[in-house]
Amino acid sequence: MTSPAERPSIRGSAFDLSGRAALVTGGSRGLGKAMARGFAEAGADVVIASRHEDELRAAAEEIRSGLDARVAHVAADLGQRPEVARLADQALAAFGRIDILVNDAGILPIDPLLEIRDETWDAALQVNLTSGFALARRLSPGMIARRWGRIVQISSVAAEAAGPGQTVYATTKAAMLAMVRGLALELGPHGITANSILPGPFLTEMPATGLSEEARLEISRRTILGRWGEPSEIVGMALLLASDAGSYITGAELVVDGGMLARLY
Repeated sequence: MTSPAERPSIRGSAFDLSGRAALVTGGSRGLGKAMARGFAEAGADVVIASRHEDELRAAAEEIRSGLDARVAHVAADLGQRPEVARLADQALAAFGRIDILVNDAGILPIDPLLEIRDETWDAALQVNLTSGFALARRLSPGMIARRWGRIVQISSVAAEAAGPGQTVYATTKAAMLAMVRGLALELGPHGITANSILPGPFLTEMPATGLSEEARLEISRRTILGRWGEPSEIVGMALLLASDAGSYITGAELVVDGGMLARLY
């Protein structure tokens, strides 16, 4: 894989994010960290958020490594509504603005229908759906004032084809698609786009936890490319939607899944 130092420069292209500031929730690991690094390489100032201070501090160092980018972090529990508001305020305070919001934080409960507890349902709705809505509502006034903004919701292929025990998770990810269409409609006249990315199987901590080697291989076989994705392979899509390169894309659902949903047999 090409190292960051060997990649062609993004600066000066339609993907250039110089002068922009991004907030990436779930930014301390996995897809969130990969996207945050991609934004930093493109010139953006980046705020990453998750629940764990130690992870955030280490991730921020990794994201800014070899770059002159400014990277801040905020520890916040998006399962708590007051914490979501605090995150928005601290993200704005870090660089004076947020132009790009990427809602990647999420939880993945795996429970059969009859074993789903109310607490599980409520927590998944808050983290996976409500927190993203609240951040968009709180950060969009600044985007409206500048007549430029990008909102990217990280949904999942589970929104289209759920697996066993994923009723709660799939519901939140499908509802996210409807929310994005509403955000796109309301914010489009102000120069703001809103889109969803639907990742398939990526080699990150959350989906791989608890999976046997046999289960991982079976998931690989269900994709057309025959493998899991690497977190770096979502960065191009995120950059497209976060930059001027994707200025005419809004209200869209863009699948990055190695062909999983396209494969019938």
